[in-house]
Amino acid sequence: MKGDRIVIEGHHRKAAERISAVLLERIGNREGRFAISVAGESGSGKSEMAAALSEAFMKARVASAVLGQDDYFVLPPGSNDARRRKDDEWLGPHCEVRFDILQKNLDDALAGAQAIEKPVVDYDADAISTERMELGEAKVVIAEGTYVSLLKRIDARVFISRSRHETLEHRAKRNRGGEAGDPFIERILGIEHMIIAGHRQLADFVITRDYDVITVA
Repeated sequence: MKGDRIVIEGHHRKAAERISAVLLERIGNREGRFAISVAGESGSGKSEMAAALSEAFMKARVASAVLGQDDYFVLPPGSNDARRRKDDEWLGPHCEVRFDILQKNLDDALAGAQAIEKPVVDYDADAISTERMELGEAKVVIAEGTYVSLLKRIDARVFISRSRHETLEHRAKRNRGGEAGDPFIERILGIEHMIIAGHRQLADFVITRDYDVITVA
C-alpha cells in the first residue's frame, strides 16, 4: 500500500531468519514457486515480517514477491472507515476484502506467471488503482494480512500471536489516520480479534509476543 510506513527491526529479522532457515530446503526442492502467508491482528507487524522474510530469502539468493492484503480492500482506507462506522456488518474478509482477486493473483503467481495485474491502495489519496507487478525470478510468494491464513494453496503459514493490547505501541507509532486511541477503532479491533482467534491453529509457525518462533509439528 502506498503511503504506509514499514520499519524492519532486529526482532523481525531474527524471527525471519529462523523461519527462512527451516523453509529453504523445502523451497529449493520445489520445482515451482512456494507460497507463505503471514497473518495476525492489526499492528502485529505483518508487513514488517513479510519484508524481513523477503530480506532473509534474498540473503540466501532466493527472490521473493510480497502481496499485501491492504491492497485488496473493496474500499480505500478513508471510505472503508466511514462504511464501518455506518454499517456494523461491514467488517471481515467476507465483505471488506476482494479475496477472489487476491486468491487469483496468488494462483497466477504459483502457476508461473511472470507478471500479475493487481490493485494498489494509495493511503494518502484514499484511492485504489491497478499496477503491474513483475514476478520475474521470484521463487517465493509471501501474502501478508489479517485474514491471509484463509488463502488456499499456501505451503507455510505464519501467525503473529499478539493481541490489540500488545500492539498498541506499534499502532501508535504508525497512527494511520489518527486511529490510535480511537474508541471506535478499538471496538473494531476487538471484533477482529474474535474473527481471527482460531487462525493460530492453522499456523506452521507461531511468532510469540516476544518474537520467539514456535514451529508447529
